[in-house]
Amino acid sequence: MGQLNREPDAGNVDRRQAIDSYHAHRRRTRSIFDLLAADTYYERPIALRHPVVFYEGHIPAFTVNSFLKKGLGHPGINPEFEVLFARGIDPGDQAAADARAIGRWPSRDEVQDYGRQVDAAVLDALESAPVVGDANPVLRRGQGLYTMMEHEVLHQETLLYMWHRFDGARKTRPDRSTAPGAPAPGAPAPVAPAAFAGEVAMMRIPAGRATLGAEREAIRFGWDNEFPLHVVDVAAFEIDTHNVTNQDYRAFVEAGGYAAPELWSPGAWARQRGTGRDHPLFWERAGADWLWRGFFETLPLPPDWPVFVTHDEAAAYARWKGLRLPTEAEFHRAAYGAPDGSERPHPWGAAPPDATRGNFDFRHWDPVPIGSYPAGASAWGVQDLVGNGWEWTSTPFEGFPGFESMASYPEYSADFFDGEHYVLKGASPATGRDLVRRSFRNWFRPGYPYVYAAFRCVLDVD
Repeated sequence: MGQLNREPDAGNVDRRQAIDSYHAHRRRTRSIFDLLAADTYYERPIALRHPVVFYEGHIPAFTVNSFLKKGLGHPGINPEFEVLFARGIDPGDQAAADARAIGRWPSRDEVQDYGRQVDAAVLDALESAPVVGDANPVLRRGQGLYTMMEHEVLHQETLLYMWHRFDGARKTRPDRSTAPGAPAPGAPAPVAPAAFAGEVAMMRIPAGRATLGAEREAIRFGWDNEFPLHVVDVAAFEIDTHNVTNQDYRAFVEAGGYAAPELWSPGAWARQRGTGRDHPLFWERAGADWLWRGFFETLPLPPDWPVFVTHDEAAAYARWKGLRLPTEAEFHRAAYGAPDGSERPHPWGAAPPDATRGNFDFRHWDPVPIGSYPAGASAWGVQDLVGNGWEWTSTPFEGFPGFESMASYPEYSADFFDGEHYVLKGASPATGRDLVRRSFRNWFRPGYPYVYAAFRCVLDVD
């Protein structure tokens, strides 16, 4: 009970599939950079992040450092770039300090030429180099290769939430069906949700066990914080059937929630006062009305979209409602558990994630109304647990018992087991399909407002 079925080819690498995936990832990354006007290249739309130029160099430099050098003993391609563009994982004061210290950034031609050289070296390796083996831990079960692949997908989401902060006039909406945010060819439109009047607002989840993480040999690849398998007994609780919406959260804002320190922890209150904001970052005032700052345009606040907020804001709202945020284990129980005691690979079952299951994999630039994907509901009837916004939990980010850092990227998780980051689960509109798996864990600081992060509340029951 509780264990994922072993993938039939876990630990093996299909070279042709790897080459096709690498090409697809690089095309998507290029299309994301093509969204921006040329004059944004050295700007930082988020103060705690590097400028745009850094990320176009970081993705190939990471590939060299983690896969070619560590895995294959490659000498590298440009030593200066492989230091300059080395680290870009977590937003924080150090990132801003590093950016100020660097001085001159390379030209875009230089960065793109470097990327082409890296692509050629990687594709040559994928054709014939020993990318899987036991002599080097980076190559064991293809770890270095999959680290390189998923790292790029992770940063595609980072780029999009960064680009979100640029004014729409500095971005060009693509008309190509292959662009991020465009519906996949043949993909169905979201189902228009039925009226929720009279619908049960919360679902009762009985006591049971939740399986977090995964066995190393059971899945093709996972980041180090996904291992080992970790089983938790979970008491009964009730959970919101749907994410908290803009309309729900507006009631909190207009009731003075941002002026009520008793609803915020001391740290959260200090952080929130420091921002000078009295509403979510994705909202803008328009007299007595509210607007949504979309990826390309500003529009009247959609009442039935999930609200995107920080962990601090989500916890304050939950406290205002007399509720709380779910733990990571409670999320798993609501998402993957079933009344018969079994657990599913996905909320909807064993079928792979596709366009009918949720708003993820770059199908839309912004959220869609809650309940738009009934085919993605869990066994309990809880909706949108994967897609339309990452979901905050109350669980501090740390390793499961028996955690071991990964050879290809040892600092990926361990540097952030500091009690200052919280686990998020699920997926957002800008989360690639590769990351839609039960064991995947995301994390951010509680006051970080830029990520596409939604939430729902839980209630303790006897």
